[in-house]
Amino acid sequence: MKRTYLAGGAVLGLSAAAAMLLAGCGGGGGSGATAPAAGNKEMVERGRYLARAADCAACHTTPSGATYAGGVELASPYGKFYGTNITPHKEHGIGKWSADEFHKALRDGVTPDKHLYPAMPYTSYRSLTRADSDALYAYFMQLKPAAVKNREPDLKFPYNMRFGMMFWNGIFLEDELTDASRGSSAEWKRGRYLVNTLGHCAECHTPRGALGQMDLSRTLTGNRMARIGATDITPAGLAAAGWTADDLGAFLRTGVAPQGSATGEMFEVVHLSSQHLARADVKAMTTYLMGDKPLPPAALKPVALAGADIDAGRRTYIAVCAGCHGAEGQGKPHVAVPLKGNSSVRNADPHNLVAVTLDGIKAQHFGEKESMQEMPGFAKLSDKEVADLSNYMRGGWGGVSAKVTEAQVQAIRAEGGSHH
Repeated sequence: MKRTYLAGGAVLGLSAAAAMLLAGCGGGGGSGATAPAAGNKEMVERGRYLARAADCAACHTTPSGATYAGGVELASPYGKFYGTNITPHKEHGIGKWSADEFHKALRDGVTPDKHLYPAMPYTSYRSLTRADSDALYAYFMQLKPAAVKNREPDLKFPYNMRFGMMFWNGIFLEDELTDASRGSSAEWKRGRYLVNTLGHCAECHTPRGALGQMDLSRTLTGNRMARIGATDITPAGLAAAGWTADDLGAFLRTGVAPQGSATGEMFEVVHLSSQHLARADVKAMTTYLMGDKPLPPAALKPVALAGADIDAGRRTYIAVCAGCHGAEGQGKPHVAVPLKGNSSVRNADPHNLVAVTLDGIKAQHFGEKESMQEMPGFAKLSDKEVADLSNYMRGGWGGVSAKVTEAQVQAIRAEGGSHH
């Protein structure tokens, strides 16, 4: 399984990397001590829940591998990293770690024998409570040890000089992240912990600086470091895309909302994490993301369309899209999402819409009640055809007047490489 850190792509655009990434969360060192309550069933079950809330499986479990035995490929501009073995195996995992050492790894990014790269998002976990850290420790320590050796990262110079993380932490590591919304309610505060700390949403949805650090002056305003970008999920960004609290809650619980379905890495976030959370916690997350006083969703105002290019775009749409998405973009239940009002269509940045048009989307199974069939990629279309198609959809069903150019499509096509 190949995974790109900081992709976080979705129709919503929620992670979720191109910070310097996780390399070696497991193996080696440790005092051998265990938490006093490591065998407490209640604590273990709490740890299981927290591991889901923190989406640990996304980076530490491959589809065909042992649970939490690592091996997930994490691509970045700095090279390749691999999710590590965090089972209690004493040689390859974290079996020799004490609860204190586990907490230090989560909070400070320092294991008994090395500094971590901040793909293991200790930059967000830094505000994790000790009680939650101990519960996670109790859960991981009762897993079946997996004798799976960790893969060393393959990094470019100078990023392969691990000791540099000492200086990076001294400059960029913050105790708390900047809030993108406003609130003071108990629900908002709980959501803040779920979004900023456990969910580490900022790791994908916040722009990065030259050294991979999150730009906390623009928290949650979106970032694109992979094929499907993580879009703006600030209160203003969500309102501009037409999201309500109920829609956002439905999306996190099921992966589907009137604004579209979860794609790219966001599909994994829903599949492995948010759909398993208590409804009260999902509601707290939506409250934090939108604020105690949510902005009203922006009304969709179609742009007047005319001209030969728009006519060409409609013809292409009828020929290759309407069969599944409907002649007027209304979608088909259990087949394809509506395109009218879809977040990717409404987004000012056309990248995700163009990328999905070129690459397609794998079949999506959202539990027992909902599935979407596979969407084929249409890379066979010319750059002009994709641009005309995009402009037809964006103007009529997204209210976006900015034109997508052939040059933009060409660039996005080139970036895709093996994606289509």
